[in-house]
Amino acid sequence: MSVFQKLVLASGSPRRIELLQQAGIEPDRLVPSEIDETPKRAEHPASLAKRLSREKAERGRAIYLKDPDEGDAFVLAADTVVSVGRRILPKAEMVDEAANCLRLLSGRSHKVHTGVCLITPSGKLRQKLVETRVRFKRLSREELESYLASGEWRGKAGGYAIQGLAATFVVKLVGSYTNVVGLPLTETVNLLTGDGYKVHFNWLSARP
Repeated sequence: MSVFQKLVLASGSPRRIELLQQAGIEPDRLVPSEIDETPKRAEHPASLAKRLSREKAERGRAIYLKDPDEGDAFVLAADTVVSVGRRILPKAEMVDEAANCLRLLSGRSHKVHTGVCLITPSGKLRQKLVETRVRFKRLSREELESYLASGEWRGKAGGYAIQGLAATFVVKLVGSYTNVVGLPLTETVNLLTGDGYKVHFNWLSARP
């Protein structure tokens, strides 16, 4: 019996691609979805992550289906939001943004919310929202300036990448580590397998 199934990742994020590969999943096509990520007035961080993941999945599927030569596919999207209380931190693009984020995170706890959205070949939509609590140590001036100089923060929600140098800032993490990286693997795999995507088939050929 053939188990060939197509998976479209509505993202160009290297982190999400690497995480899927870690789970033995290789997307068949990448369809980055450019959408307006501006929070709505009084929008809760968790609601923002969930809304944006759905919009990215719907946008990615619409782009994919424009090609008449493409067959049915699962479309997967995610969005990660970092917050302190109800305050949503930006995906830092400028050094001042990153510096402001890190000063705010220094010595305190924050939350990382990731919305994951899956649209099946039949058009059925499934979503999952995952929350992780992270606490940073108090950052010294040298640590802050050195991290900003590294450039690792660029394009990252909250101005840091936990899988990189910023791992040295974390004193406590409650919840999913991969969620903070950008894609909660347990929940993502559960979404896929729950709707018939054969995640574990590739594991059979991954023997050392």
